[in-house]
Amino acid sequence: MSKHQRPIRHFVERILNAVLSNGKVADLSYRLGGTGTVRVTRQAVDLGPARRLAPALRIGFASDFHAGPTTPAAVYDDLLRCVREEAPDVLLLGGDYVSFCADNVARLKTFLAGLAAPLGVYAVIGNHDVWNGRGVIEETLRAAGVQVLVNRSVALPGPFGHVSVCGIDDPWLGRPSGPDTFAGASDVRIYLMHSPDGLRHVGDERFDVGFAGHTHGGQIARPDGVPLFRPKGPFSRLYCYGRFDLPDHGPLLVSRGVGCSAIPLRVNADPELLICTLR
Repeated sequence: MSKHQRPIRHFVERILNAVLSNGKVADLSYRLGGTGTVRVTRQAVDLGPARRLAPALRIGFASDFHAGPTTPAAVYDDLLRCVREEAPDVLLLGGDYVSFCADNVARLKTFLAGLAAPLGVYAVIGNHDVWNGRGVIEETLRAAGVQVLVNRSVALPGPFGHVSVCGIDDPWLGRPSGPDTFAGASDVRIYLMHSPDGLRHVGDERFDVGFAGHTHGGQIARPDGVPLFRPKGPFSRLYCYGRFDLPDHGPLLVSRGVGCSAIPLRVNADPELLICTLR
């Protein structure tokens, strides 16, 4: 987004904030079932005999929280309950923590404080975070014990020291660097990106499983789940929701995310916690 477009966007967001009564409309939509119910989606990825893990690694992924007037706070309580019930070994967060204002990240503090995973919680930044002031958001994440990955990889604790989480900056508004993201990564690589357009920056690197959000699965979809709306970006349009087995890589898993952008409504695109078993 250009410097000239930013004032226009912020003006529109101020109007939306007023129309949505600073979240009261979203809370009503939640009570009426308009923002959906948090659901757990499961995937399994077999690394093959050369890199097979023993024991298996259970990965949780949640994205697109959009804390602010478009998302009811109760959704985060539902998500936290699902995370605790599933108890993944490692938890990944896919960006877009706020809508409209960076200070809205305060609405996530209770949720973030309640997160726990034996091997850690790792996060990347999304386009809404960059628009609204990523510094405040990154500080809040780190204060909650979340490791923020900006073009860097981190090896997991034992017995998974040969597994790295490789997190790239937002593919469009950040300063993404594929070489930096995968530098020093272990043999088994988990690629964490905000949007599927993170694929633009992979280059010659390889990953075993990729996680992305951003698309919301269209947020409004047909009964068969086909999105009615697709975001900008060639890979975001192509890989809008679900599992995509990519040549020369492991699968890309694209989540519907959790919150709402623009309007507090989800149709046939319920909020989602993705659980992936890597084995």
